[in-house]
Amino acid sequence: MAATIYYDDDADLSLLKDKTISILGYGSQGHAQAQNLRESGCNVVVGQRPGSANYDLAVSHGFEPVSLAEATQAGDLINILLPDEVQGDIFRDQIRENISPGNILMCSHGFNIHFGFIDPAGTEALLIAPKGPGHLVRSEYEVGGGVPGLIALSEGASAETHALGLAYAKGIGATRGGVIETTFAEETETDLFGEQVVLCGGVSELVKAAFETLVDAGYQPEMAYFECLHELKLIVDLFYQGGLSYMRYSVSNTAEYGDYMSGPRIITDDTREEMKRVLSEIQEGVFARNWIAEHKSGAESFKSRRQLDHDHGIEVVGRKLRKLMSWIDSKEV
Repeated sequence: MAATIYYDDDADLSLLKDKTISILGYGSQGHAQAQNLRESGCNVVVGQRPGSANYDLAVSHGFEPVSLAEATQAGDLINILLPDEVQGDIFRDQIRENISPGNILMCSHGFNIHFGFIDPAGTEALLIAPKGPGHLVRSEYEVGGGVPGLIALSEGASAETHALGLAYAKGIGATRGGVIETTFAEETETDLFGEQVVLCGGVSELVKAAFETLVDAGYQPEMAYFECLHELKLIVDLFYQGGLSYMRYSVSNTAEYGDYMSGPRIITDDTREEMKRVLSEIQEGVFARNWIAEHKSGAESFKSRRQLDHDHGIEVVGRKLRKLMSWIDSKEV
């Protein structure tokens, strides 16, 4: 069945005219959505902890941030854009008791609502999820474009909430790119699967393993970096423009032949079975529970793995090489 996709003409921004939208958290998505909504003519209140860098950023953007509790009390639509791992506790401590009847509880990732860390408890829930990071949501809006997005509603939510969701999506620019109808479960589970199996986990491990294979075989780390990481952007850009077929059209016949011959040797039946196990753990809430437990215990394993990968050989040589590439807006953390 073909997906239902909504565009600008399907959304009525005037439905938000007499509404107050509370953005809780002024991080990646928060800063982008708050500014886009304001420039679309919406009344926006920002909730952000004083003394934080994001509080100062909100002030620099012309907002007057208030506490999360105050922002919740002020809002008709309340969008929780805080990190996944803290949302559940903050919702119970600062948000839940300040929600009024008729309010709509929003999010841009269904993690906490889908896995039960947040219980809307009689409040209609609405998901509007841009399919891109906040800086892209902002920059695309500024040039008249828009990052595509998703819309989902909690069970039994009204047609009015759906219409308000589309209006919100228009306010952040998402209906310019197209907004796909989905469910909380589908958005959450596919998002986590994509991150873990391809976009972050899968690609990172593939790049590191390929780099290690070349270096262990005696090749220069600089050569391995270029072949296994730097040139990946060229291929991904071709994917982005025209899919697998356009990538294969654009590369040499030798590269295409190697694609067909060696790709299935890397992604084997065992790999596919492991992908299924990862998906099952996501669907059953195992990953979600493990991540929240890791955060609550101090995240020592998480921090240790972050440092380990920061010191990996491909990162060390990459930091050196990127400083020599004046055309790259190099980012180091």
